[in-house]
Amino acid sequence: MSTTVEQGLLPAKPIPTTSRIYIPGHTGLVGSAILRRLQSEGYSHLLLRTHQELDLTSSERVAQFFREEKPEYVILCAARVGTILANTTHPAEFLYENTSIQTSIIHESWKNGVKRLFALGSSSVYPRECPQPIGEEHYLTGSLEPSNRAYAVSKITAIEMCWSYNKQYGTRYLCLIPPNLYGPGDNFDVDTSHVLPALIKKFHQAKIDGDPSVALWGTGDARREFLYSDDLADVLLFLMDLPDEKLDELLGGKEHPPVLNVGSGTDLTIGDLALIIQEIVGYDGEIEWDTTKPEGIPRKLLDVGRINEMGWIYQTELSEGILRMYEHFLSCVESGKISV
Repeated sequence: MSTTVEQGLLPAKPIPTTSRIYIPGHTGLVGSAILRRLQSEGYSHLLLRTHQELDLTSSERVAQFFREEKPEYVILCAARVGTILANTTHPAEFLYENTSIQTSIIHESWKNGVKRLFALGSSSVYPRECPQPIGEEHYLTGSLEPSNRAYAVSKITAIEMCWSYNKQYGTRYLCLIPPNLYGPGDNFDVDTSHVLPALIKKFHQAKIDGDPSVALWGTGDARREFLYSDDLADVLLFLMDLPDEKLDELLGGKEHPPVLNVGSGTDLTIGDLALIIQEIVGYDGEIEWDTTKPEGIPRKLLDVGRINEMGWIYQTELSEGILRMYEHFLSCVESGKISV
């Protein structure tokens, strides 16, 4: 099994390809990347259920699934996610759905003897006013960003559950904190998607329509870090293969919350991001910034020193990843999966 590890730093200990691995949220951006990677590595017992097949907000149905399927590893990607607008408009659904999903899956993982669980968190669990770059030690040290507080609280609940089960029952449950994620399979709806796919569609639409300008929210000065979805899949396999003692180091024992930052360790302004996407799409109009609209936290850059010291480093540069994503977007437009 291949992982992004410096030669000789860690012993190779791949989990058997016959392992029963459950991926809640396998059709989403991150879950689909993980699924592709596991399939390419020859894993033959991947447990997959769509939302229509298994409602993850139903604790009874989740419990039945775990009893019947007995997964050995769980990679929890399922979540309700969205833009600033979606978070501020539907905070109740963001809190209820995410908390329900996480609570059932984490609890049933313990009841059914899951060996390792990896839950996908969010940098929104860190305080709005946080030193940069943000280290894991800043967890729960200040007030949250108001615009996505409900979503952040749901992710904090997952961290606290993993920590509690680790302390009380000796489980190995780890919450990964990524930056903004992007890649093939992303949501390109400008009203509900995150900033990068929304920009791709906006610039492409303006190019097709011959619009002289594109209006974007905020000032363009907010800074963000991005990670390609295939790189996150890579780090998850890296963590799955770690020997128990190495994973225990990352878990931090009973005294520290089981959170681990994963990312590129670099950021840029949304204005610069827009210029990169504008060039890749080939749109030659103007950008107009609507400063009456919110743009969230001024800066979110993760300190990824711990995972880098373990041997994992991201591989996909932002411009390369955006180009791949735009090519995927064009193929979806051509096939009719995305309308413009």
